[in-house]
Amino acid sequence: MGKRILLFLATNILVIITLSTILHLVGFTGFRATNYINYEQLALFCLVWGMGGAFISLLMSKMMAKWMMGVKIVDQRSEFSSLVQKIHALARKAGLTKMPEVGVYQSTDLNAFATGPSKNNSLVAVSTGLLNKMNEDEVEGVLAHEISHIANGDMVTMTLLQGVINAFAMFLARIIAFAIDQAMRGDRDDGRGLGYFAYYIVVILFESVFLMLGSIVVASFSRWREFRADYGSAKLAGKDKMIQALQALQRNYPQLALAQSQGDNSKNAFKSMQISDRPSWFALFSSHPPLEARIAALRRSTTLL
Repeated sequence: MGKRILLFLATNILVIITLSTILHLVGFTGFRATNYINYEQLALFCLVWGMGGAFISLLMSKMMAKWMMGVKIVDQRSEFSSLVQKIHALARKAGLTKMPEVGVYQSTDLNAFATGPSKNNSLVAVSTGLLNKMNEDEVEGVLAHEISHIANGDMVTMTLLQGVINAFAMFLARIIAFAIDQAMRGDRDDGRGLGYFAYYIVVILFESVFLMLGSIVVASFSRWREFRADYGSAKLAGKDKMIQALQALQRNYPQLALAQSQGDNSKNAFKSMQISDRPSWFALFSSHPPLEARIAALRRSTTLL
């Protein structure tokens, strides 16, 4: 636990130093004075922090997965040689020119995820629970799904979308906070307005609201991306194997079939890249479609036969 906390703090300090340096280099001079706001400087500030933070997280995603999820990299000389061979065979079939790293992590959950900053610098991680509880065809369906995420460039597109959402949330929150501050000052030169601390409380409040609304957009894209990765898996490994994999998830997590459609409140940083997620309350915030919807979509498709 202590190591993870130190890692979290060190990562955030590194992000702050990096983005502050970038702002200095691009000529950021501040966006707010007592009676006006510089919209160009504000846009620059929000773009660097919103997009920059998202892309730094993407660049560090493989390292964070290894440290936070306890992923151990395996190769063809290990006991997981067949797993490595299968992933590399699927990667070549998907047209990847550089093979992804392969990792295994200890978990009773049936899960796997793909991450990494690019198609040529990626990682496929698989839980021991999935390897122990799924048969060979089901595992292949899951692996092909994760390879499809990489081949589709899903890590980058998700980062771009999240970065845009971050930037807009920061921009709009500060404009609204400034408007409230000016309204409280009135026409008097000595008007105090919100004050320093109250201003930033308002900013944080509105940022949180806009980020929550933006997460609906991100989750919607994530669900569409899951359908696309399922189709990719069907093309790489066969429709039946992908359907079998989803059915295996239904057998092991019966509540997922209905409850996934009720939302997604997990704090797992790698949830959006996993083959499945746990149930929660609000469908609009779910990163994955219900399992039965994914199975039905595959069965309806005639182009994958």
